[in-house]
Amino acid sequence: MDYIARIKKIKSERKITNERLSELTGIPLGTLSKIMAGISDSPKLSNMVLIASALGCSLDYIVSGTPENTNNYTLSAEEISFVEDYRQLDTHGRELLAMVAQKELERVGVIAEKPSAKRKEAQKQNGKSATILQMPSSKVSASDFSRKKVLLYDLPVSAGPGVYLDDSRAEEISIPDNEKTAFTDFALRISGNSMEPKYHDGDILLVEYTDSVEIGELGIFVLDGNGYFKKYGGDRLISLNSEYGDILLHDYVETVCCGRVVGKLKRK
Repeated sequence: MDYIARIKKIKSERKITNERLSELTGIPLGTLSKIMAGISDSPKLSNMVLIASALGCSLDYIVSGTPENTNNYTLSAEEISFVEDYRQLDTHGRELLAMVAQKELERVGVIAEKPSAKRKEAQKQNGKSATILQMPSSKVSASDFSRKKVLLYDLPVSAGPGVYLDDSRAEEISIPDNEKTAFTDFALRISGNSMEPKYHDGDILLVEYTDSVEIGELGIFVLDGNGYFKKYGGDRLISLNSEYGDILLHDYVETVCCGRVVGKLKRK
């Protein structure tokens, strides 16, 4: 993930448009659009500082992807990944995880800290008593976590040569229901290697219905009846794999945007 992808990720999470970001930073919309589209290879440091400030994150995170650490702990990459996964869970999932952690602490002989007298008094004043979470008798399974169902289209959209898109056949699949998948309306399986190294043959894309995307965003497009998964470049569609050339939109009679790619399912 490069600095543009990190900026877009935060923008998406906080539902900030380019227009709004331009207002917050004072950066002209045209300049900001060039930065977001990757047209400006060396954006001014002052602009990056303004963007980081407006998005409420550190410049270090925007530039290098280093997560902010505001505590006194040094987290390993595995621990950071675990925390990120935890934040995607809903309340039910977090409670289940807490149960498992409590049980494991007991197993290895670590005694969980008991509520302090001050906390007990606060609970009493709020009319609540402390509760002890009991480990369920059955094992925790993936089905215990919040899920949603979407249609996965059987006919793949191409990440190389185009193939025709239609509603021929589709199957219903279950995906996690969290902040990252909130805007998913349907799923598509891609074929080909023109979007490598980030997207590979057989990957399942999560797509939001929309008839337009911003420059630099990934989308599903139909050109004269052929479907493509590409990055939108304004007057062209761009592959992430440098071995593939751009697809110029003026070469086609009918160009339609079918959706914005909001993510992909993790491979098992």
